[in-house]
Order: sequence, then structure tokens, then C-alpha cells
Amino acid sequence: MPGLPLAPLLLLLLLTPPPPPARAAPPGNPPRPRGLAAAPAEPGRPDATGTGTPAGAAPGGTATGPPEGTGAAPPRSTAAAAPPKGTTARPPRGGGASTSKSTTAAPPKGAAGGGPSSPGPPERGRLKEGGPAAKAPAPRKKLVRVKVVKKKVVKKKPKAPAKDSTAPQEPQCPPLGLESLRVLDSQLRASSDKRYGLGAHRGRLNIQSGLYDGDFYDGGWCAGQEDTEQWLEVDARRLINFTGVITQGLNSIWTYDWVTSYKVQVSNDTHTWQPCRNGTEEAVFPGNKDPETPVLNLLPSPVVARYLRINPQTWFQNGTICLRAEVLGCPLPDPNNIYAWQSQPLPTDKLDFRHHNYKEMRKLMKRVSDECPDITRVYSIGKSYLGLKMYVMEISDNPGQHEVGEPEFRYVAGMHGNEVLGRELLLNLMEYLCREFRLGNPRVVQLVTETRIHLLPSMNPDGYETAYKLGSELSGWAMGRWTYEGIDLNHNFADLNTALWDAEDNDLVPHEFPNHYIPIPEYYTFANATVAPETRAVIDWMQRYPFVLSANLHGGELVVTYPFDMTRTYWKAQELTPTADDGVFRWLATVYATSNLAMASEERRLCHYDDFTRFGNIINGANWHTVPGSMNDFSYLHTNCFEITVELSCDKFPHASELPAEWENNRESLLLYMEQVHRGIKGVVRDRDTEQGIANAIISVDGINHDIRTAFDGDYWRLLNPGEYEVTARAEGYEAATQPCRVSYENVPTPCSFHLARERRQRLRGRLPGGAGLPPDLVLRLRRQRLRRLRAHRRAP
Repeated sequence: MPGLPLAPLLLLLLLTPPPPPARAAPPGNPPRPRGLAAAPAEPGRPDATGTGTPAGAAPGGTATGPPEGTGAAPPRSTAAAAPPKGTTARPPRGGGASTSKSTTAAPPKGAAGGGPSSPGPPERGRLKEGGPAAKAPAPRKKLVRVKVVKKKVVKKKPKAPAKDSTAPQEPQCPPLGLESLRVLDSQLRASSDKRYGLGAHRGRLNIQSGLYDGDFYDGGWCAGQEDTEQWLEVDARRLINFTGVITQGLNSIWTYDWVTSYKVQVSNDTHTWQPCRNGTEEAVFPGNKDPETPVLNLLPSPVVARYLRINPQTWFQNGTICLRAEVLGCPLPDPNNIYAWQSQPLPTDKLDFRHHNYKEMRKLMKRVSDECPDITRVYSIGKSYLGLKMYVMEISDNPGQHEVGEPEFRYVAGMHGNEVLGRELLLNLMEYLCREFRLGNPRVVQLVTETRIHLLPSMNPDGYETAYKLGSELSGWAMGRWTYEGIDLNHNFADLNTALWDAEDNDLVPHEFPNHYIPIPEYYTFANATVAPETRAVIDWMQRYPFVLSANLHGGELVVTYPFDMTRTYWKAQELTPTADDGVFRWLATVYATSNLAMASEERRLCHYDDFTRFGNIINGANWHTVPGSMNDFSYLHTNCFEITVELSCDKFPHASELPAEWENNRESLLLYMEQVHRGIKGVVRDRDTEQGIANAIISVDGINHDIRTAFDGDYWRLLNPGEYEVTARAEGYEAATQPCRVSYENVPTPCSFHLARERRQRLRGRLPGGAGLPPDLVLRLRRQRLRRLRAHRRAP
């Protein structure tokens, strides 16, 4: 304070009482003046909070000292609070950074709880000018050096909730339905197109082209001109909260065309178009880098409109403007909409309509088994390459055991991992059968009590997990189709067709070469054979259970195919190749196709390029495209089981919002097809003397060059169309027996059992204990009788 005499100042300082010992500053440090935040408390005491904001405090009241090494001096009035020369304020050693918003000022080096003050401590006993003990120095205290170990405290960040790596990254709003055909051809327009086969109606995600260039049905929309004024327009026919766009390139084996960037515009009247903006600039979205990988672009902010245009800006330099697309958006209520609401069937069944990964599938199957423990059983038939179990749900009134006279049925889904609709339908079917049985539905009760049902929802669990991680719209056309090893399971079964057809060409069937139960070739059983573990598991499953009827659920088309799947002329890609039971297979395929709401609809359009409506939505598999090593052919030639393939939907991986409608489309088909297992004849082949069932007895039907065999209890089931048949049963060591059997038009099996008599020598051998050899005296008598017959024959003239 300039202007005050020195004497009053000294008198004032002498009269001032000394500070309490507990708050005394450590030796070598001056006391802290008022107005500054107090120094951190001693170890074991709470920090003291300052009453003011120090100079240089950060916004929000956080005190910040000068940068280390600057040694910035405070104002004169606070000179006594400055740290020793060359030092800077630091947090107290041994303590972590303060988490309080008001951070206290740090003490200088050498303060309590800190380390040495500076390079070379101040001289002991030396007093600062103007100090309180200038006249009478305080007694010197012994310094006790305490070694403080600086411990770095690392704050643990709270763990983020674990994300399910297998969960599909799907946008919240569902697709409009370009891929699933819910968007009609009339709702798609374009600025121009090259030809009709490349028109706007072909610009649908994952649509496939024909085999020939210039096909009437090609693999996408292609603009007729190459400029930035071309567009593909979607009319939603109602207000939509548009959220994103997914694009692909042209599907073609002849050219490579895709769009590399595009803009998006929306409108409510097709006259005024508003661009999607990213802030103040018109947004340009990155497109594709190859023809097949779907690319999702979410809009910067959702836009409510009725029309949406995709406006390509750049494209593959060696190609042209071509794309396939899907649009994402949530429908909004619009009372002024002149179009009627889409009439989709609403399911009344309260089922779990969503996509289930491996873990969720297990939970659902366990839940169903717990709800209906008396009619269900869950078992595994093997493991995939990655070790995922292949679970089967058995539904029967006596689960776990085969009942004589009760046929066994199976559904198989998920052979191709990305064709997921069959998987979800079988999971829903489990729930439905369980709940309806408990409610006493007479149709379901009869089906469960008279049939042993096996449901395999995922034959290729590894492939499904791959597709599931990408989600319904981003898995593309083929991602997850194959196993983890890259094997297509529908081409991985043993080729038994070639051996049968070679034997037929040489007139060896059925006397020297069987027309059924054809053995597996030896090369197929080798350890180094290219056979997937999933395939081996299914083959063992087929051999263990006497299945009668089956269906293999696929996706990507709307058609039912039946054997043979492989063309008889090996170099042909398509050829009508019927089986000996062609009439039965055609009937089975027709049953499913005509009861399926999607297939039977007169308004449905073709999925890609094949018009199956001309054939009633059924086709011989080989007449569509050849499939060597298919499961259908193997099942027919190696076992008694008749199996067809059902292509359930144009969309291989439908969005979860479409699953309820798909259940309604297929529920009646799934039930009606299972009931066909009781069509034809059934019976038991027994030993006439012991009444024991005869296993592996051969059942032949006159006029059909395909036999079946009895199960281990002697019972059999032979699928036949209505008519009258001559049926023969024969077994090794027995005399064959033939009888007429008439099959009615009612879906009730005709009983047709047999009692076979043993051959004469076998009858005699059977009367002996344990089937031992003939007694010596009886052998001697038989030899004598044979000699007398020979002598008599020689004497005859």
C-alpha cells in the first residue's frame, strides 16, 4: 500500500495473531492470501473449497494455473502467494485429478503432500521480506522428508452395453417392398430405358436376369441416355417417412454396370421436387463398387413425401447407368389417400414373428418344448463345421419312439443359409402345433396323434449366421448361401442317378441292380471326400428314421419342384426328367402350390424371369435347371422318402415386418402337405408262423419301377394316387405274396398287410432250436431219397 509509513505497518503485523498451527503453511512456503482457492487439504482430510475464482480460471469456475515452466507472477498484492521462482502450479502428488467442476488451485512444489519444491530448497531459517517473524524468528523445525510415491490413478470408463455381434444392423423403418413385389410395376417409373427388359419395373433389389443378353426380363433398370438428368421413381401411393435407399448394380453375366453416386429427390405431386440436403448443400450419396453388393445410404434426415426419385450422378466408367434399388420408409396415416389400404392377410395366430439367430432359435425351441412336454422332443442330429448343433423338434403323441403303423414326416429348412423364410415358418409351425394341440383343435390333434413329425429349421446354421449379421436387405443374393467351407449343400449329396440310369440302359434293373435303396458309392465315404459335416449328419438322420414324406424349404422364387432334379442327359442344363412316381410327385407339388396364397394369387407377377404360372406353379426340377447331387434325388433313391422342394418367396430374406403375411400365405400349405403322408397304402409284413414283423421286406407295385422297404418293425407306407394296384411283398427266405390294394380318393391310407410263409427249407430250419443245422440221420435220409429219384429218372425210357 503506497503512502503508509513503515512503523504503523510493522505494528499492525505484530498485533496480528499468528494462524492456527493446523493451517500453518509448510516450511519454505509463504501463507496463501485471501481471495485465492485454498490449497488441497492434508492427506486424510477433505479438500478445502476456495471462495473466489482465481485469475486465469477456466470458464465454469475451474481454476487453471499458468502453463508449466512459465512462472507467471501474480499481482503485487498477492506476491506472497507466488510459488518459488522457476516452479509452476501442479496437482498434488499422490492424488488423481479432481473430478469436481470447481478445481482447487494446486500448491507449489514442496507443499504438504507434495515432493521437493524446486531444484535446491530455500535456505533453512531464511525469512521472506515482510514475513510475520521478521523481528523474532520462529524456532527452527526439523524437516522430515517423506518419500511420496506418485501413483497414477486411471479412471475406469463405464463399460458400454455389450452389443450382440450377430444382431442384424437393420434400419428401423421397413422396406417399401420392391424386392418382395409389394410395390407393383405400375408404381415404378423412369426417365428413360434401353428397352423393355431393362425398364423401371426391373429396378428391384436382388432381381435376377435371364441367361441370355437382351432377355425380355433382364437384371435391373438401365437408362436410355447417359447424363445426370436420368432418374428412377417410386410411387408409394401414400405418405411415407422416407429414411434410406439401398442400391445394387445390374445383374448380368455379360456386362458390368452400376451407379457410383446419386442424389435423392422427393415430391408429393411429381411436379415440384425437393432434393435431400446435407445441411445447406444437396446431398450426393456414394453408390456401388460392384454389381451385387447392396449399399445402404440413410438420408441425412427423414423426409415425408409420396414420391421418391433416385438421380444417378456418376457411374462405372466402362459401363452405363444401371441399378436395382430398395427404398426404406415408415408408412404414415393419410385420410386423404384415394387408394385403398393394401389388403394383406392379418394373422390371428399370436406367434413370434421375427428373425431368430442360433441362440434365439434354441430358446424358442426350448420354450415350445416346455409348453408341450408330452408331445415334443428336441434332439440334435449333428454339428456344423463351426460346431453349431443342428436341432430337430419332434412332435408326436409319443415323442422319442416309433409306433407301428404311424408314418414319419420331416420338414427341412435353411439348406441355403440366406434363404431364411423356411426357418421362421418352421419355428412358427412348432408354436402353432403346440398351442393348437393344447386348445384341442381337432385337425391338429389328429395330425399329431397319427403322425410323427420332425422339423429341422436350420440345416446350414453357419451360413445363416453370416447372412443374419448383415440383415434382411444387405445380405444380397448369395451371402450365406454356402456353408463356412464354401459348399453348396444342395449339390453335396451322393450322385445315385447316374448309376441307376446306366443300369437301366443295360437292362439290369431291377434283377441285377436295385431300383431303390441304391448304395452310396465307396468314394463318397472316404475321409478326404468333399462332403460337408452338415450333409453327413442329414444322411445319418435319413438312415436312422423311416421317413415317408418330406419337403425342403427354399427361397428366391415362388414355385414347387419335384424330382428328378438332375438331367438324364449330362450335358443339358434343362431337360424333363421324371421319376417312376411322377404322378405322385406332381400331386404332392400341386397340393402345396394350390393351397399357398401367394402362388395361387391371380394377380402375382413373376419373381425374376421364369413364368411358372403357366404350369400351375410346379415344375420338374431338372426341367428348370439341373442340380446334380440334390437332397431330393438322394432321398428318393436311397430311402423310402418322397421329397419335394418348395421355393417360398421371391425375397430370400424378407424383412421381419413381412413374416406375419408369409405365415398366412403358407400355414394351410404346411398343414395340408403334412396330411398327404397318409395318402396311399400302409401295412405290416409279418412272419406267418411267428407273427413277428419282417424288416427290409420289399414292397413292389405292379407297373411302377420303384420299390420300397419295410421298417425294422415290419411296417411300411407306400404313397400312391387313387386307383387299384397289384402289390407284392417279398423277403429273403420267404415266399412272395401278392394281393390287390385299392386306394380311395379320401385322404385315408388303405390297409394292405402281408403274412409271408417261409420257404420249405427255411421252415424246416426254423423249427429247429436256434436255427441249427439238420440232424445227421435226417441228412442221410434226404440223400437216399435224392439217389432213388436219380435212379428212377435214369431207368425211365
